[in-house]
Amino acid sequence: MKAHETVMSWVTAELQSGRLSIGDHLPGERALAETLHVSRGSLREALRVLEALGTIRTSTGSGPRSGTIITAAPEQALALALEMQLATRHVEHAHMYEVRLLLETWAAEHAHASGDQGAAAELLERMDEPDLPVEEFLQLDAAFHVELSRAAGNPLISTLMDALRTSIADHTLARARSLPDWTATAARLRSEHHGILERVRAGDRDGAARLLRDHIEGYYRETADVEAGEPLP
Repeated sequence: MKAHETVMSWVTAELQSGRLSIGDHLPGERALAETLHVSRGSLREALRVLEALGTIRTSTGSGPRSGTIITAAPEQALALALEMQLATRHVEHAHMYEVRLLLETWAAEHAHASGDQGAAAELLERMDEPDLPVEEFLQLDAAFHVELSRAAGNPLISTLMDALRTSIADHTLARARSLPDWTATAARLRSEHHGILERVRAGDRDGAARLLRDHIEGYYRETADVEAGEPLP
């Protein structure tokens, strides 16, 4: 078994037993290496792998936030894996779009109107600010869609959504910058966002899913046409 697998197995067992919880510190490097019977060099390499996977966070210095802390950031590992799939062209952006469409419309169809949509509404308020740079708009846009997906009560959906949006962030920005009139596009997107949130709050799941599908398909088609150098309809 590789060193990072040994460390992962130990962390998993400790979490399952309740001896460790999210936010707890791992033992010091020397003690952990002795406990797991691995060299300190192998342990450091294993910790670097686990940090890349979002399992732990390592900080230097002193204080309660220093040292090696167990975290819960599965979207970090998923985003990294998706970026590699895109880089090797095993997966295309069109595939990401199709998966996103499935996830978001499913989440809308299973949204709980009684849930707290305050965070999503706050994001829309920030997006309504005039002259918002395209980079900031898109960051808020991504956060809004992830937050909206939480209404379905399935944490895996929102985690996958977060990973998808992170992995295509640069591509999304490049497409947005290629649009001939970003101001007009942004205004339309704002209006559509508000309409979707209103349907979710009203408990109209089918209506929310329909608006969301139209919203995603419309923007994807608009930016795809521009990227391909084709005239917009």
